[in-house]
Amino acid sequence: MQLGAFSVSLAVRDLQASKDFYEKFGFTVFAGDAAQNWLILKNGEHVIGLFQGMFERNILTFNPGWDSNARKLSEFTDIRDLQRELKARGVRFEQEADESTTGPASFLVLDPDGNPILLDQHV
Repeated sequence: MQLGAFSVSLAVRDLQASKDFYEKFGFTVFAGDAAQNWLILKNGEHVIGLFQGMFERNILTFNPGWDSNARKLSEFTDIRDLQRELKARGVRFEQEADESTTGPASFLVLDPDGNPILLDQHV
């Protein structure tokens, strides 16, 4: 099962304070828009998303179709195929991707402890 790029999406109270903190660990801004209250930071292959006021909990995020630099992969498992496979394995969904579509889509599941896991395909 190819899940694509992985990042941790953090629900932060103060975007600038969080950015400043993670920069001390060597992270640099890779993408995002501070005016819209979100930034993506990288340190090597490690990716952290900072999101102020967008969701309540931290989220584990996978991006099918992308590498860790947000570049489209030539081959990847489509999110709808991942969804069908996970359903067949008994995973319960909070939000589902529309399987009648192609291209960008997302779905959300919760692990046994209630931690959100977002699969978000942008290609």
